[in-house]
Amino acid sequence: MSTAAPDRRTRRHQETIGEILDVAVELMGTEGVAALSLSAVARRLGMQPPSLYQYFPSKMAIYDALFQRGAELFLASQREAVAAATTDDVVELHLIGTTAFARWSMQNQVYSQLLFWRTIPGFEPSPEAFAPAQEALADLRAHLQAGVGASRLHPDAASDEGLAVFTSLTSGVLSQQLANEPDASFESGRFTRLFPLVLEMFYQHYAPTRGRNAG
Repeated sequence: MSTAAPDRRTRRHQETIGEILDVAVELMGTEGVAALSLSAVARRLGMQPPSLYQYFPSKMAIYDALFQRGAELFLASQREAVAAATTDDVVELHLIGTTAFARWSMQNQVYSQLLFWRTIPGFEPSPEAFAPAQEALADLRAHLQAGVGASRLHPDAASDEGLAVFTSLTSGVLSQQLANEPDASFESGRFTRLFPLVLEMFYQHYAPTRGRNAG
């Protein structure tokens, strides 16, 4: 049974929500992520501030919607990059996914600040908004488990510790890049060029022979 197409009012409502979020991202890019003003958003859209509350009851609700949108875009970019890969090598696939993460983050710095750093005092994403980010972590664990299955990684790499180490390394490199050279391209970035080395260090630390000579 086919689902009925949304009526004109519903479509217009959804379009306005998209416009509000687009304007919010634009303003956050110029004024700062934490400096978002609902009044400024309303003015840019040519509406009265109270009208904005028909779509979002608070500024935190806009942040929540943007968190979900950003997480969905980030997840899609990684999956598309991996799906388009022409290699079956788990390490190369992992580098492709990591590169897609970094490239997307540099191209979408407002979303990156919202997703990966606590730039909004008091903001916590709702479970619905956080769900795509959890999917991204599940994808990462699957990549690491594939490395274990291919005898390229020790099982510890796919543990909670391994995920924490990997995300700390990659987020740290990205933080350095955005803090020091936010306008550089991924290819020319002084820190983003280090991603292959960071991945190599991770694979060396969690080599399949890890711990065999201990004791």
